[in-house]
Amino acid sequence: MRTLILIAIAFAAGMVYEHSREAERCVDRAGVLADLLCKGGK
Repeated sequence: MRTLILIAIAFAAGMVYEHSREAERCVDRAGVLADLLCKGGK
């Protein structure tokens, strides 16, 4: 049971990390991240 919980935590942490990276890349391209899509960027 602990293994499943650890896998779920690792998955959630990975999703948060990837979302954060994508938001930074979007801002670098002068865009705004909305609904997981970069809008207004180059």
